[in-house]
Amino acid sequence: MPFIRSISGVRATLENSLPPEIVKLYAEAFAQYLPEGDIIIGRDGRPSGKWIEQSIAEVLKEKGRIVHLLGIVPTPTVQLIVEHTPNAVGGISITASHNPAEWNGMKFMGSDGVFLDEEENQAFWKIADSNGFTNLNNQNGEILYRADAIEQHIKRLLELPLFSEETLTKIRSKKYKIVVDAVNASGSIAVPKLLEHLGCNVVRLYCDSSGEFPHTPEPLPQNLSALAEEVRIRNADIGIAVDPDADRLVLVNELGETISEEKTIVFAAQSVLKSINYLSKYSNVIAINLSTSRMIEDIAELHNCKVNRTPVGEVNVVRNLQLNNGIFGGEGSGGVILPACHYGRDSLVGIALLLKLMATEGKILSELSDELPKYEMLKTKINFSGDFDEFSAKLQSKFAGSLITRGDGIRFDIGKSWVHVRRSNTEPIVRIISESATISEAKSLVEQVELLYTNNS
Repeated sequence: MPFIRSISGVRATLENSLPPEIVKLYAEAFAQYLPEGDIIIGRDGRPSGKWIEQSIAEVLKEKGRIVHLLGIVPTPTVQLIVEHTPNAVGGISITASHNPAEWNGMKFMGSDGVFLDEEENQAFWKIADSNGFTNLNNQNGEILYRADAIEQHIKRLLELPLFSEETLTKIRSKKYKIVVDAVNASGSIAVPKLLEHLGCNVVRLYCDSSGEFPHTPEPLPQNLSALAEEVRIRNADIGIAVDPDADRLVLVNELGETISEEKTIVFAAQSVLKSINYLSKYSNVIAINLSTSRMIEDIAELHNCKVNRTPVGEVNVVRNLQLNNGIFGGEGSGGVILPACHYGRDSLVGIALLLKLMATEGKILSELSDELPKYEMLKTKINFSGDFDEFSAKLQSKFAGSLITRGDGIRFDIGKSWVHVRRSNTEPIVRIISESATISEAKSLVEQVELLYTNNS
């Protein structure tokens, strides 16, 4: 069964590929990798997360660490708490993100709350693979249980200058009715609590924190039919869906129509850029990955902002933001990054920015969506075995004359249309993403890639 180690951490199927020995191995290696200091741990709510949490905590305690257990919290909460806890030198989020229930894993982050990048992971993996560890000291550490993490997260978010008292009053005056689908995972408490702070009437659909997924957990339109129906039945203003570790946000409008996850980051960007004067310490740079819609570039142009594109992977976007002191970033999968809050994809940040946009513009979600630049995007994947470099060379011949971008698979830009072909960081597949003015043009780009692979496999 699969065991995947990538820039996104470690994740595997539980039955054969993630035994306690592997969990303990990576916990020991992480203790060896980090400098002296405290380590923060949170989990996304999957039932298996409980024993993984205890295994990691005991190993770290034996290595002399003070371990802060946050319990079931979003991954971005772990990131924020790491960044703002004195003496914290790293953190682990126990999650397999959007993968199905038979999976779990670990995401590792440094003292800034940012996931380990390629170079840092290589150093960490070298320690794990060597299986040679030493104790940091001769004393046991300590395990601390913290119940304040979610409240700290929300407090820090709503205290940002973007959310002035006037803005918060506008949001609260709307008394938005919002249906929440947290797939019974880490967003079950955090998302409703944020919404209640913002004066919303919350309808909890799948928010029991059991970690038992009521549907396929990735927040894609085909998995959100129950949320869409509940929005219609309840006559709600919007529906909110998050993935198990609540770093991705997908929306349903007041008509019960699922909004493309690509639009989440665009709404958030609009909200930030309309209040850019509150963030003057940051440069007018936005960072997004190579697979994100060019809607962002159209919006950025209106506000004289520069857009930098990076390889897929949250840490790649974050490193670009850090390097350029960028004001905003994210990924088209529904991941919003606001450096003023912390350096990580955060559904709570995305929710607050969306409600700010709706309230200050006085518009419903369908109106905001209709006003966005019009593009059609297709996302698909193929099981892939073979030489990706060889396949890329054939693609380059196929799309000769286009603007080619490398660094994460290969991307071809033809006017305002593009297609990006890349290996997944988390699954043994190749992803194909295309975007164009019409669905037929986007489909044609995907089909050309698929046909070339079929004819050469």
